[in-house]
Amino acid sequence: MCETCGCSITPGNQNTRAVSHAVPVLENLMFENDRMAAHNREHFERHGVLALNLMSSPGAGKTLLLEATVEALKGELRCAVLVGDLATDNDARRIAAHGVPAVQIGTGQACHLDAHLVHDALHDLDLSAIDILFIENVGNLVCPASFDLGQQRNVVLLSVAEGDDKPAKYPVMFRAADLVLLTKADLLPVMDDFDPVRAEAALRGLATEASLLTLSAKKGQGMAGWLDWVRAESVALRRPRFVAARPYFGVLRV
Repeated sequence: MCETCGCSITPGNQNTRAVSHAVPVLENLMFENDRMAAHNREHFERHGVLALNLMSSPGAGKTLLLEATVEALKGELRCAVLVGDLATDNDARRIAAHGVPAVQIGTGQACHLDAHLVHDALHDLDLSAIDILFIENVGNLVCPASFDLGQQRNVVLLSVAEGDDKPAKYPVMFRAADLVLLTKADLLPVMDDFDPVRAEAALRGLATEASLLTLSAKKGQGMAGWLDWVRAESVALRRPRFVAARPYFGVLRV
């Protein structure tokens, strides 16, 4: 388990001496993360960069979506990508092959990105040469939702290869979403146990107004709606009174 987000604290051990000493440390870490996230956000807004935090379970299609997205936006919007993984630079190399800046962030044992990791990675990018920064978070439907990175919008992917009850099972993640993408839609004809209607009902059961788009990056199905959303958010960033992403719901609970 990750030692930086409190996911090792469970109802069964929360009253132990070790955990009671760990809680103040974790609270301080979260405070410092939020401070750095605000610093990152200032950088993004000063340079007019739209920062999008992409979160999902492993294998939901984040990297393939980003490959298709940066290709589609070439010559229109200047994109860069930060990629978070515990190990390897496989995904960053895939994206860099499309001719856009891609920086790999190795998290070691951490199951999520945090604001400090993002800040350090920004030293390898020229924000003045970027319109949109995509942050591909570590594949995990739990811990990433608890950490503000300084992004303006949160995008959560749910693939049709997963259960349509995922929003109900992982409410913290899906409540943090500004947009939910139902990915790998080309598999729907063979994934007869996944019902998009049930998935949306589970999402609406969380009292969230996040939009839901269905697409297949592999086949190009539904990509126009996603690209239009990205374009609209990029334009909106440059208008007065742009509202940043909603605060995270992933507060430390013991």
